Order: sequence, then C-alpha cells, then structure tokens
Amino acid sequence: MPDFIIVGAGSAGCVLANRLSEDPANAVLLIEAGGRDWHPLIHMPAGFAKMTKGIASWGWSTVPQKHLNGRVLWYTQARIVGGGSSINAQIYTRGNAGDYDAWEKDYGCRGWGYDSVLAYFKRAEANERFANAYHGQDGPLGVSNPISPLPICEAYFRAAQELGIPFNPDFNGERQEGVGYYQLTQRAARRSSTAVAYLKPALKRPNLEVKTAALVTRIMVENGRAVGVEIVERRGARPKVIRCEREVIVSCGAIGSPKLLMQSGIGPADHLKQTGIEPLHDLPGVGANLQDHLNLFVIAECTGDHTYDNYAKLHRTLWAGLQYILLGKGPAASSLFETGGFWYADDEAAYPDIQFHLGLGSGIEAGVEKLKNPGVTLNSAFLRPRSRGTVRLGSADPRAAPLIDPNYWAEPYDREMAFRGLRLARDIMRQRALKPFIAREVLPGPEAVDDEALFTYACRAAKTDHHPVGTCRMGEDEMAVVTPDLRLRGIEGLRVCDASVMPRIPSCNTNAPTIMIAEKGADLILGRPAAADRKEAGRATRRKGPSARQDASAPPP
Repeated sequence: MPDFIIVGAGSAGCVLANRLSEDPANAVLLIEAGGRDWHPLIHMPAGFAKMTKGIASWGWSTVPQKHLNGRVLWYTQARIVGGGSSINAQIYTRGNAGDYDAWEKDYGCRGWGYDSVLAYFKRAEANERFANAYHGQDGPLGVSNPISPLPICEAYFRAAQELGIPFNPDFNGERQEGVGYYQLTQRAARRSSTAVAYLKPALKRPNLEVKTAALVTRIMVENGRAVGVEIVERRGARPKVIRCEREVIVSCGAIGSPKLLMQSGIGPADHLKQTGIEPLHDLPGVGANLQDHLNLFVIAECTGDHTYDNYAKLHRTLWAGLQYILLGKGPAASSLFETGGFWYADDEAAYPDIQFHLGLGSGIEAGVEKLKNPGVTLNSAFLRPRSRGTVRLGSADPRAAPLIDPNYWAEPYDREMAFRGLRLARDIMRQRALKPFIAREVLPGPEAVDDEALFTYACRAAKTDHHPVGTCRMGEDEMAVVTPDLRLRGIEGLRVCDASVMPRIPSCNTNAPTIMIAEKGADLILGRPAAADRKEAGRATRRKGPSARQDASAPPP
C-alpha cells in the first residue's frame, strides 16, 4: 500500500513524485489519466504549435462567454505525463515579487511571500546564463536561452525602446519591466518538461510507481479522512479502489482538480445536488475564483521571409528537421514565442500589468489566422484581471467535460486594460525600427480604431493564454479550499497542490509558479523546514513602479 497517492502527473505532480520518493521510506503512487510523453513533437521545441491544436489534451472548450457576445473558446488542457510543461511554449517567467507578497498580505497565505518562494524557484532551476541572488544552477529544470533568434526580434526590441520601453536581460531578476528574450524550459535544444526533468530520473526508484491511462473517478473518504482513490484503467472496465497510508494529493490542474473534488462530493452542495451527486463535504470555494489571461493580438504581413511561416512548405519543413536533428538549431529548435516583455496599461499599477509575446509567424496557435504571405504576431495580455469565473460539472459522469466559465471581461476594467495593451502592441509594430520588416497590419486591421471596433475584433479573435488558476485557492477565509499548507479544509489526509491553489493569478506565464508550488508543497507534506531556512536564499529586492519607468530611456545593458 503506498504512503502517498498523487493524482495527476502534470507540472506539479511530476515534481511531487520526485521529491516525495527521494526518501526510500516513502512509497509513492503517481496516477495519470493520459499517456506517456512518447510523441516526438512534445520534445521538439517548435512542436508547441501542434500541441494547441489538440495533441495530448482533453479537447475541452469554455461555455459561451456572455461578455464576448457568446464566444466559445478552445481551452487546451494537457492530458499527458508532464501536463502543461509537456505541451506549452516553454516560456520561463515567475511573475513579480508583488504577486507573492499579495498572496501573503491580502489573502492570508502565510509563508508564500516573495522572500519565501524565491528559494523554491531557485531550487528547481538549472539556469545556463545567470548565477546570482535570483537564480539557481543545481536544480532539475533546464532553463536556457533561445537558440535560433531572428533579426526581427532585435528590431522589436528597438521598436519598443523608441516608445520608451527599456531592454531587460532578465525578467526574473531585479526588475520585470521591459522587453527582451524569454528564457525557456529547455536543455540541449529539447523541452525540459517536469516529466523529463523530475519524473524520468525518479522512475528507477523502487518506491515510486506510475500508472498512466488510469482515470481517477473519485476520492475515497471514510470518517472525514481521505483513504484512497477509485480508478478506471480502461473504458468499460470495472472501477477499483487503491488505498493509501498517509495522504491523497490532488494535482490535476486548475480545471481537473476542482472537477475531481466535486465528483467526489466535495464542493458547493447545491451544485452537487443539481448534478446528481450526493454532497459529502460542503465547500463552496471549490471551482470558484477561476482566473485566466485573455490574449489579444496584432498580426502583420512581413516585407519578406523574416519569420518561420514559409517553413510550413514541405521542402523547408524537411530542411528544418534536418537542421534540428544534425545541428540542434533552426526553426524546429524555436518555441516560436521566445521574445516578449512586460509593461503598463494602468498608469497607477505598482508593477507591470501587460505581457507581450512576439510570435515568429502567423497562425501559430489553434484558431489564429494564418496569412498567405509570411507574417508576425505580437500578443498582448492583461495580467491582473478582476473578473472571476467558475468550473462546474456538466454531469455526474466522470468522463463528461466540465463547464469551464472564465467569465472574461465581467469587469469592464479588464476590457479597458486589454484594449490599452492591444493599442500599445500596435504602436510597437508601427515604429521605425520594424518598418524594414513589416508591410502592413492585417489584424485587427487599420479600420479597427475605436473601442467598439476593437470589441468586435476581440469577440471574434481573442484567445486564452492557457493560464487558468485559482479554483481551489488557499487562504484562511470561508471561501478558501485549502489552508496555506495545502490541506483541504474539513477533510484529513487530503491536499491540493497545483495552479488551482493560487489565490490570485501571477503576472506571468504560470508554469514556473506551478513548479514552485510543488517544490514548496513537497516540504509541507513531508514536514521539512522551508527551503529559505535550510539554505540562505538571499534577499532580492525588485524595483517596482514609477522608479523603474524613470529609467525607460536608458540604453540596453
């Protein structure tokens, strides 16, 4: 009988499996509904573009978004060992110190302030460029620099500087604001997912067992304590129960974790009754507080072959494959979104609230328009939305898709800030430095000027940034699902450890923060001292707000 059952082998689950099984006295069972990461496109950085189209995912969509004229958005959620880290764009960003300080100060999450979590970011990281108070070199997770940047990337940096946005060599260092190259979760031109970095080295341990293609249908609770899980290993098979000695840890992500809890009778009682599930534990916060980054983008036609669009042609695809196999370089070694930055939509924001991703092509992601001629994309996303959505069950059938409602733009403030971010992205694309590369704006199009036109465009084209969080948030109030040590409120022997516990979405891509949560969660589960107490992490004071913007005219270092 295992000591620990981890449900979900995603970004967090693989980290937990490694850390909990480091002690040979701990028997660990990791269960994943999806399969192994065997598909070659998973490990090739540019394979990300195919992942958003449905490979290794659940195939879910949102409910119609009432503030986007009923738009239904494709909502990629991983169904594979490594989870989101196996199918994402490999962008390594941590957010701002203010994000984590707010978790502690505003939401009562003791021990989750920036000084505390920085040690866990560093513990995870094997950074190939930086060795300082902000970065680690000895962790499992490969963090590297882009291998195949193009000249248009440097032109983008110059264009942003023409608008007063400085160059920044490290978004995870002293300051977040500026434009620059993203670091990537890659090692030796291959994706460094948590399946590769954490799980694969641990598979040889006799105290770790991994079950794939096994759907956990509910958590077994007896006398107020989680004692195991019920699983179905193939369609049509009879369910079986696996018990554990110590804890069940739910790590199914911001959509899957509340779904499993509610399937188990843990959640808002009225909703469970309506779905035909007998409430076991009334916990109204389960599935509430859903937050996500909504993406608006500019697509422009290039003056020539300045991006990777033409590599879609068969002969160039074959050449790109040969470059990658023989040299570890070229288009296939690119994540296609290796350049971006952080700046301000709200003039009163204490730290950046807009993020950019420069896409080296058009139609890179599912549902985004592909141009006939080479194109380039500049994504913009408002980072701290005030709107809150829900995850609910569509039926009592564990195989049924959940009802995902991000409730985008329920707060008018979010729409206003999103439009400011989109306008800033358009301004960057129109600067002198990019004129040799860009022929014309195609989307939103020069006719889309006022808010009404931009709203029409957004209702047609907006997409998720694939950053859902918050649906099992931690805290001390009545709507919190877990306590700051990740224990589920009201049931013993049960924790949640993944992006769903974030009380507020961080100002960045969410994979690195999820890995940090799992690193810290492992210490909490095992009762070990916090990493900052065991090894001096160093105080890293990040400059914020107007003081950083005063330096916007400074040349790049």
